[in-house]
Amino acid sequence: MTPTQKTLEVNDISLAYFEWNGGADAQKPPMVFAHATGFHARVWDTIIAHFPDRHIFSLDMRGHGRSTGGPIEHWQQLSGDVCAFLDARGITGAVGIGHSMGAHTLLQSAADRPNAFSNLVLFDPVILAPEFYTDGTPWFTPDSPHPASRRKRDFDSVEAMIERFGSRDPYDIFDRRVFEDYCRFGLLPKAGGDGFELACPPEVEASVYASSRSNAGIHKTAAALDIPATIIRAKQTKTMDFKGSPTWPELASTMPKGRDMPRPDMTHFHPFEDPADAARIIADAMRP
Repeated sequence: MTPTQKTLEVNDISLAYFEWNGGADAQKPPMVFAHATGFHARVWDTIIAHFPDRHIFSLDMRGHGRSTGGPIEHWQQLSGDVCAFLDARGITGAVGIGHSMGAHTLLQSAADRPNAFSNLVLFDPVILAPEFYTDGTPWFTPDSPHPASRRKRDFDSVEAMIERFGSRDPYDIFDRRVFEDYCRFGLLPKAGGDGFELACPPEVEASVYASSRSNAGIHKTAAALDIPATIIRAKQTKTMDFKGSPTWPELASTMPKGRDMPRPDMTHFHPFEDPADAARIIADAMRP
């Protein structure tokens, strides 16, 4: 289960992605995975291992992982990249699996490329209640940036990152293999120097949060999307935090073929807390 790393020139960036060619089931619709803000394509490896015979693509979103690109101003930059990837690879009828920002992006991409996806499995898509988008001003600004902009950027080694974060919230609830993949593939060698740096620079991560109100039409997009879509929602919290679900509870009910799956026993990091459970949900959603 070792993927091939590939790169496409799309829009103004080099988009990196990882491809598993599959085996016995490789002729079935491919699976396309999209990650959350601050993560990368390889956090899905533990889940992908449950589908050894499928043809699978996992994307590094703009400015994340091995993909190039600086801070973003609009979330449709992300979906535009995904659509360009779908076009270049001629993908049709795929199953899209997304988490958080990646789930939002796949929903938008499925609407923009109606034949590309036949089914979506979306873990806690960042699609808040409609009133969140009424005021389109950035949620954070350069004068008042998101705290992610202050993240530690440099590490001496992968092991140093594992040691630093292993016992910290929320990483301490991650499945151990997922956590180690997050660290192992979440660092890149420093250009012209010793050590490593985050593959998603803090300013890029902060820009995604800052522009989270930008795709104000996402509710109309969801309401017009006529393919099966399972919306898995983690526990609700009274305050906005990383463990609580950001998903509008009514989202699935507004979609023609939406299916709501509340999971109050899980946090926003459900796919990383219990990858086997997440894989089961994906497999169930793909059954005829």
